[in-house]
Amino acid sequence: MSTSSRFAVAIHVLTLLAYSGGEALTSEFMAGSVNTNPVVIRRMLAALRAAKLVSSQGGPGGGWQLLRPPEAITLRDVYRAVEESTLFPLHSREPNPRCPVGANIQTALTAHFEVAHQALEQELARTTIADVMREVKSLAG
Repeated sequence: MSTSSRFAVAIHVLTLLAYSGGEALTSEFMAGSVNTNPVVIRRMLAALRAAKLVSSQGGPGGGWQLLRPPEAITLRDVYRAVEESTLFPLHSREPNPRCPVGANIQTALTAHFEVAHQALEQELARTTIADVMREVKSLAG
């Protein structure tokens, strides 16, 4: 089992765009900040564009920009844009239906997992990209 870093990278990219003050940034520039391949950033930006959080402009001086003010982009928006998988996936194979635990465990867990997922999204909705940018600026001095 592994954890995806898509969410953290997407927040990084959006905070970088907010930090730029409206200046268009290239995927190469953003990849340098994240310390990854520009292809990874372009895939991320495609998901963020589909969610209507960013837009791109080609040509000289082109690049990526935020479509909304950073105060209007919550971490929940970002999470929903880039995380494709279920936060708490159930078994990858059907448990044994003849076992009393195997027959009922998924039903028992589903409601608990949904409550936890809702709590996570509520918490993420409280923080915006502008909040993260302020924290980064404060830490940077």
